[in-house]
Amino acid sequence: MSRDPGLKQRVVTAFQRHVANPVLRRVPFQTVLETTGRVSGLPRRTPIGGRRTGDTFWLVSEYGEKSQYVRNIKADPSVRLRHHGRWHHGTAHLVPTDDPRTRLSTLPKLNSTAVRALGTNLLTIRIDLHD
Repeated sequence: MSRDPGLKQRVVTAFQRHVANPVLRRVPFQTVLETTGRVSGLPRRTPIGGRRTGDTFWLVSEYGEKSQYVRNIKADPSVRLRHHGRWHHGTAHLVPTDDPRTRLSTLPKLNSTAVRALGTNLLTIRIDLHD
């Protein structure tokens, strides 16, 4: 029996988009990444997991450049990040030379476990915070 490699991503993405993300965006201390929609120009908010180290926030995208928020970052790297209930402006950078599995070992365990389990094309992202 052949398997559709994109099926996992489509199922998980649909669940996240229609069930998990609308709820998580409303949780006050959930970390949320706000990008600008590359087509609409509207703010797009995505709940994420990661860790702040000084003026840098690190995360790993589970679907790499296929993730909508990564595609938005490629079009406009200026982002906002809600972390610990406070909004910060920043510039996002895709870091394909970073080992995302090693990076996940330095990030919060619950989110890292989910990204490892569900992800199909991991990509490290660094956000340089400006305030």
